[in-house]
Amino acid sequence: MELHCTRPGCPRPINHYSDLDQPSILRTVQQKFCTACGMPLILDGRYITLRPLAQGGFGAAYLACDRRIPNLPKCVVKLFLPPNNLTAQQLTVAQRLFEREGEVLAELGGHPQIPDLLAFFSLTVPGLQPSTQVELFYLVQEFIDGYTLEEELEQKGNFSEAEVREVLQETLTILDFVHNQGSIHRDIKPSNIMHRRDGRLYLLDFGAVKQITASQKVQSSSSTGIYSVGYAPPEQTARSTVYPSTDLYALAVTCVQLLTGSEPAELYDSYNDRWVWHQRVQISAQLTQILDRMLLAAPNQRFQSAAEVVTALALNASLGSLHLGNSSTPSTVPTVSTASTQTPPVIPQSTPRQQFVHFSILELLGGAAFTGFEGALIAIALLSLWGPGYLSLGSGILLLSGLWILQSRRFIEKLDLPIIAGITFVFVVFVKPLHGFLPVTPAPIGIILPIALLTGFAAIALMALFRLIYNLVSRF
Repeated sequence: MELHCTRPGCPRPINHYSDLDQPSILRTVQQKFCTACGMPLILDGRYITLRPLAQGGFGAAYLACDRRIPNLPKCVVKLFLPPNNLTAQQLTVAQRLFEREGEVLAELGGHPQIPDLLAFFSLTVPGLQPSTQVELFYLVQEFIDGYTLEEELEQKGNFSEAEVREVLQETLTILDFVHNQGSIHRDIKPSNIMHRRDGRLYLLDFGAVKQITASQKVQSSSSTGIYSVGYAPPEQTARSTVYPSTDLYALAVTCVQLLTGSEPAELYDSYNDRWVWHQRVQISAQLTQILDRMLLAAPNQRFQSAAEVVTALALNASLGSLHLGNSSTPSTVPTVSTASTQTPPVIPQSTPRQQFVHFSILELLGGAAFTGFEGALIAIALLSLWGPGYLSLGSGILLLSGLWILQSRRFIEKLDLPIIAGITFVFVVFVKPLHGFLPVTPAPIGIILPIALLTGFAAIALMALFRLIYNLVSRF
């Protein structure tokens, strides 16, 4: 097995230990050390770093595996790695930001599209110089197997309008959750949004998050100035107050970059102080209007929440037009103030109607197949128990509606669907009263299974047709 040393400045970080290829030794060995610098290679007694993934201004990320769990699941180990030229005050701030990422992941990682925090720890190891010690800080999080939008753009070229709409809607649902938990991401860009291989989108890198609390005074954001040039709006580059609409501005820049394939610096006319991206891409006027409003310089002229943008996208898809302008009602969305004496209110929680869940195409088709299959089984059972009539019809509609609600709120998803469908199928086949109206021959399974499968395929076809019509309409 090849292990990668995580010590900064290690002269030969790659280490080969063939004995670790044996599972019994891998699980029980106490420790392995770098042959070049003596750095422990099994972090916190369990995480084995395999290769570097990326390195930024304040840290390095490694692909690792957890030897304490069967099948050695992969994870990401992040090492706090600040530049050497920081002052003591800047170093303290940078370390706090790294710790803050762990805290935020612990608070927000319960969302299915935000990586889970697995561990946060420090190691004190002998330094490279004699009689010295170094303290290193590590964060371990869920590994998302996929590609960032930046990598996708490099590999396949410009995104279509339909693809950008999917990215926009799905990222907005995550931001709606983040903002409603009292946080602002502050670093939305293509490299921080990732598509997992199954199509699900994830929001990454919460090191720059600004937290809003009503119980303590908010520290000035001017102490760090953390942002990505080109994606940050004027209020952020000026190290002033940031808002939920700050994230929306950066998300709009991301979408424009995906559409045009151009860097933000190429799309902004600094002389005239305006964005000049329209002539580079052909998209619907409605999406253009939405992105333009998200890119307005004044925060109060943009959409004030992610939920507002989702609503605007839904309206322009169904009505074909969207009236844009300043909000006629004063915004209730709180801000993060740089004034140390100001205590902002807590962001109000969304009501259930304001929670939007976006599904990938595979999830939509899978859900349609499940609903069709389950609907056929429910129909057979109800007709056998009560016969044709309003009671069977009403009960069937009620049960299918309940299943749809459970799927739409993600109470049931993924493996839940085939498990539920399998259990229902077994009940209907083997409990005679549930298929009593069917003929005796052939065997019930020979009738019920084809009916359920055909209904499932029909539901997939209808969903695919609906999706096609939706994408066509959204272009106009």
